[in-house]
Amino acid sequence: MPEVTVASLDPRAQKLMENARVALERGNLDYVFEVTAQVLKLAPGCLPVRKLQRVAQLRQHKTKGGGFMAKTLSGLSTAPFMFGGGKKEPAKLLEAADGFLAKDPASVPALKMLAEAAAGLGFPETVAFALDAIRELEPENRANLLALGEAWLAAAKPTEALKIADLILTTKPNDAEAQNLMRKASVAQTVAKHNWDQQTHYRDKLRDEAQAVSLEQQGKVKTADNMTQRLLDEALERVAKEPNNLNHYRSVAQAYKQLGNLEQSLVWVRQARQQPVGRADAALEKQEAELATAVIDQRVKAAEAAVAAAPSDPAAQAKMDAVRQELAEFKLTESTRYVERYPNDYVARHALGTLLLELGKVDAAIAQFQQAQKGPQVRIASLVGLGRCFKAKRLYDLAITQLSTAKTELGATLDDIKKDVVYELGACFEIMGKPEAAIAEFKLIYGEDIGFRDVADKINAYYSKT
Repeated sequence: MPEVTVASLDPRAQKLMENARVALERGNLDYVFEVTAQVLKLAPGCLPVRKLQRVAQLRQHKTKGGGFMAKTLSGLSTAPFMFGGGKKEPAKLLEAADGFLAKDPASVPALKMLAEAAAGLGFPETVAFALDAIRELEPENRANLLALGEAWLAAAKPTEALKIADLILTTKPNDAEAQNLMRKASVAQTVAKHNWDQQTHYRDKLRDEAQAVSLEQQGKVKTADNMTQRLLDEALERVAKEPNNLNHYRSVAQAYKQLGNLEQSLVWVRQARQQPVGRADAALEKQEAELATAVIDQRVKAAEAAVAAAPSDPAAQAKMDAVRQELAEFKLTESTRYVERYPNDYVARHALGTLLLELGKVDAAIAQFQQAQKGPQVRIASLVGLGRCFKAKRLYDLAITQLSTAKTELGATLDDIKKDVVYELGACFEIMGKPEAAIAEFKLIYGEDIGFRDVADKINAYYSKT
């Protein structure tokens, strides 16, 4: 049941709509309601009719004192779920939604019903129309904005979807879902601009579906860089027009990253951070550090490849050692600076603690892990980090305390994380000369995963002695 235009209606209905428009201008709202309801009953997918009807409804609603912000539910609290969802009986749901909106056009639940029903009937533009009406009532409703952006994409209107993504990112620049919406909309816009969809008609000519899929995948690989380049060009144009919009800088940086040019990606992230609103953007700051690290890491890999190609070349070896040292120092400097600026970022503290432990700075690592364990996301990992630090300092009783706490908090499931904790615990008992306690821990792993590290060798060696 596709959406239709007024021009596709029969002549009588078209004439009625002309009369309805005149009636709206003259304030004869009752006639507008009568005609639009009549036409929508015959052609529920005619969006221009629905738009005309809503204008009349809102005008009447405002006259009665409801206003745009009125959200009187009038028994609608359970209405969106009355019919078991739009997918099962979308026609009935549409009829109910129209009835509720006739009484209260500012009802968000009724508009949600309209969107659900329209989706079930295959009316993508009507879905977007309903969600856009909700946006006017609840402009800060992020979930609705994301749904609206997806609806515009489904309606093949990527430009509108881009506007919604920009709207969200204006207030929340690091919103991952909004960034993903922007990427999808940008791709869709590029595809529409170059009319690529029309070039895929070859699928209709291929009888072998497997061959069609194979050719399509090959085409995607060949055009991926071209598409990214086009997106880059468009993003650069947007930067030129709106140099204060951080989202355009992000798009440029992302495009360069996808093209493998990390240096240029880093340049554009740094340009974004030079903008007034970019200086305090934590997400950009973190992205800058990650890209800078990746750039140095690329040089490390290149140096390692050079050593592998010429293992006896002292110059290549020296270069590799130098760039590895540079990477280690950069990571430590950036991680330390970030934690100093954001002391309550416990994930960052855990990362810094791990880096310090790797560099042999055990006491400094302990201080970071002790703070990081306050964060639920990294509590277990921080307890394990503390255990390893105390083990490195030969404070085995303290190590056992931390590792035992981690083991308890991990629960009964023996996954890879818990296996690692149990193994470390057993290793501490083993070093302390407590073989029975150590083997009790190793047996927990052995009973579930005989191939984990060298646990089988430890079990065999223990029982060979006894």
